[in-house]
Amino acid sequence: MAAIVSGLVPLLSAAVETSTTYKGRTVWFGLLCVRLVTLFVAEMPWFSLERDFSCNDTGICTKACFNQHFDKPVLMAWNFLFILLLLSVFLMELFTAHVRTVLMKQILRKQKAMEVDSLGELKSTPSVPTKEVMFLDMHGSMYAVLSYLFSMILRIVVEVWFVYILLFWNLPTVRQKSFLCNARNHGCPVLQCLVSATAEKSMSIYAMLSISFLVIVTSCMFCFYFIGHYVCKCCTQR
Repeated sequence: MAAIVSGLVPLLSAAVETSTTYKGRTVWFGLLCVRLVTLFVAEMPWFSLERDFSCNDTGICTKACFNQHFDKPVLMAWNFLFILLLLSVFLMELFTAHVRTVLMKQILRKQKAMEVDSLGELKSTPSVPTKEVMFLDMHGSMYAVLSYLFSMILRIVVEVWFVYILLFWNLPTVRQKSFLCNARNHGCPVLQCLVSATAEKSMSIYAMLSISFLVIVTSCMFCFYFIGHYVCKCCTQR
């Protein structure tokens, strides 16, 4: 996870300093950075998960009980859903980059046409300003609004899926501190097992839940705003 953090920091920094922006862009990259740091901190209590699990027996029976109790992935599921969240943000980045490229090509063609009309021949390739910040006009393109809504809906779906995994996969496994393990299919007796450091693991889950709820609420607010301000207004004008 440390490698992911160190690798994404320059990527996020370069994305924030790009020459194309749109409404809420800083909010999404800010939440993405907060989510990344929270994920890094929340995973720490789970690194020693196997050492924190113990039964009144050693060897294969304890491992069988461990696999029976923690039968669903934890860290891999969290990291995979973060990658999906990252993709939902970068989808809009790819769209804005495409829009800027198309706009720059149009400006270049117009400048070439003006050179040909005024001088009769094209002497040099005109320079196109690339350092100016372009703000994506949502009023001028319904495709931009739909792309924005699609990225936010995808973000909401990913976060709802993540909340489900936290509440129904991970939280029940740490709430049950002491339990009886029946691993008779492995030739083992009924064992008394214990999961230690449950407070830290539960706190990490609650921390991830709070960030996910924040992202869901913020995404829903932006969805309602865009639907009411752009989609409905465009439909009434037609």
